[in-house]
Amino acid sequence: MFRQPRTWIIGAILVVVAGIAATLIVTSGDERAAPPPTTSSSTSTSSSTTTTSTPVDNSGAAVFPAATGTTRYTDPIAAANGFATTYVGFVDPFVGTFRQGDARSGEVDVQPFADGPVTTVFVRQLGPDDSWWVIGAATANIAASEPAALASITSPVTLAGTSTAFEGTVQVQVRVDGRAEPLATGFVTGGANGEIGPFQSTLAFPPPGAGAGSVVFFTVSAENGSILEAAVVRVRFT
Repeated sequence: MFRQPRTWIIGAILVVVAGIAATLIVTSGDERAAPPPTTSSSTSTSSSTTTTSTPVDNSGAAVFPAATGTTRYTDPIAAANGFATTYVGFVDPFVGTFRQGDARSGEVDVQPFADGPVTTVFVRQLGPDDSWWVIGAATANIAASEPAALASITSPVTLAGTSTAFEGTVQVQVRVDGRAEPLATGFVTGGANGEIGPFQSTLAFPPPGAGAGSVVFFTVSAENGSILEAAVVRVRFT
């Protein structure tokens, strides 16, 4: 497993998010958030939500939770755990501790099992209630250079970067906010079995109109098809 510093990744995201965050009005409902872990496994049952009357439209800075939904997180680890299980699709992941970045942001590592590949989830407090949101995710085994975080994309979207995976295959989804099913699915082929190699491809998708979403790169287990790691890039549609 390859580990590389990710300071530049979260820094690039936060430069754009900082300008957006001041305009956000974050609210929530009465749903329960995914529980924060008390050990290396996500088994705690404590609540991590705040509640107010109506959901609002996040201006597109955050991947998770849904801006027009009602779940909000008061704990960064709970937000990372909810994102990993609800948005990406990890099954009972191991969720690490919160590492502080600046005063309102940080990151949490998620693994499919104790010694599995690491997905680093970037979290940030947004809005007057300081609830925690996920603004992206990265893994050393999948480094996407295109699309860039918060880029405006059209169909077909260019997919470029470097990766390593079983037989070189990295799965890709284009997602739009508010829809459970992806707009499009495909794959890219990079390096294999521990050797990092470049990938470049395109993926066509039906235009969803103006709005925001994400491009999700992920690998799956050859043994049981479960998700091993993911890189999630926030994008806008034009």
